[in-house]
Amino acid sequence: MEERLQKIIARSGVSSRRAAEELVTAGRVRVNGRVVTELGAKADPRRDKIEVDGKRLTAESPVYLVLHKPRNVVSTLHDPEGRPTVADLVRSAGARVYPVGRLDFATSGVLLMTNDGEFSNGLLHPRGGVPKTYVLKVRGVMDEGDADVWRTGVELEDGKTLPADVRILRHEGDKTWLEITLREGRNQQIRRMGEATGFPVMRLARLSFAGVTSEGLLPGKWRLLTVDELLAIRKEFGVPKRVRPAVDQMPAQRAKQQKPRAHVGAAPRDRGERGERPRTGHTSREGGREERRARPADRRERGTSGPPRERGTGGPRERKRST
Repeated sequence: MEERLQKIIARSGVSSRRAAEELVTAGRVRVNGRVVTELGAKADPRRDKIEVDGKRLTAESPVYLVLHKPRNVVSTLHDPEGRPTVADLVRSAGARVYPVGRLDFATSGVLLMTNDGEFSNGLLHPRGGVPKTYVLKVRGVMDEGDADVWRTGVELEDGKTLPADVRILRHEGDKTWLEITLREGRNQQIRRMGEATGFPVMRLARLSFAGVTSEGLLPGKWRLLTVDELLAIRKEFGVPKRVRPAVDQMPAQRAKQQKPRAHVGAAPRDRGERGERPRTGHTSREGGREERRARPADRRERGTSGPPRERGTGGPRERKRST
C-alpha cells in the first residue's frame, strides 16, 4: 500500500513529519534510486527501496517516553554550540527518539519523546489544543486583576494569545509563583507574556504535557509511557493509532534487558529460620552439582551416614528371602 513519503519517513523514526517534508524538498530522499523532491510523492514501504541521505529506511517499533528535562539542556538531538542535548539523556532507550515540541534551554520539566511521527504531529498540531501546565516564578506582585489579563489573552507581536488557566500560588516578597495551563505552543510564549505584562519570568518548569507528568523522575531521568497514559492520549487526541504494552515499545534487545529476573543476586533465604532443615552443600552455583554428587562418597568415607545395614536384619528383601 502506497503512502506519502513524509509519513513513511516519520514512522521510521528518522524525524517528525514536518522535518521529513524538509528532507524531501531538500532532495535528500531517494525511492528506488531516484531522487524525489515532490511532497505529494508516494511509495510502498514494503516493496520500494527508500533512502534518506543514502541510508535505507528500516521500520522501528514505536517508542513513547517522558523525560524530566533538566535546566541548561537543549531540546534537540544535536547542538552546534556543543551544549548538552536531550539525546544524551535517552541513549539507553535503544531507539532514535526525538522531542515532541521543545522546552527552552533554561526551562525544566516534562518532555515527551518518540519515534512515531504521527504521534508527534497529532500532539503538536495547532487545532489539537493539547494542554501543557507550567509552574513559574515572576518578578513582581501579581494580583487577580493582573492574572485576568493572562487568562483572557496577552497581545504579543505574533498576535493575541489564547485564553489560559492561571492560578496564583503564593507570594514571596516582591515575587509571585503561578501555575498556568496553555493550549497552544508558541515559541517562548510564557516568557514573552511575562515581559509584555511587566512580570518577567525568573523560573519556569513544565509539570505536565497531555496529562503526562514526570512525577517520581529525577532531572535527567526518563520512563516509558504506560498503556493507560497512551490510551488516555489516544481517546483525547486520536494518537497513537495503536497501543502496545510498555515492554513492546522497546526494541528486542532493550525488552530482553528489561525482562524481570527472579531474585538474581539476592541472598538465599535461610530456611532454618522457619524450623526447617537447612540445606547444605549448596553454597554456590558453580560447585553445587559437584558437592551433591560428592555427598554419598563423603559420607561413606567419613562414616557420617551411620553404620551400614547388615544383611538379614530388617530390610524387606531380606525378610522375604528368609521365608
